Amino acid sequence: MAEVKTIKGVDEETWAEFKSLAAKNQLHAGSFFEKMVRHYEQSTQSFWDRVLDEEVILSEEEGKAIEKVVHHIRKERGFRA
Repeated sequence: MAEVKTIKGVDEETWAEFKSLAAKNQLHAGSFFEKMVRHYEQSTQSFWDRVLDEEVILSEEEGKAIEKVVHHIRKERGFRA
């Protein structure tokens, strides 16, 4: 017999929708949950791969200049409450 797990904070409407989606995909709730987690992991990794592997927009020199300006502005009175 499978071990029973509990997910706290899931309302009845959301749980019913989850079960319905699992049924539409012809999966048990546990298998569907695992599939959702794997999909989330893949899409998150794909997103960061796209972000981090893109062409560089600023040169190292331009980046340092922007950091210097931002650092100066953040020191100005009234910038932070």
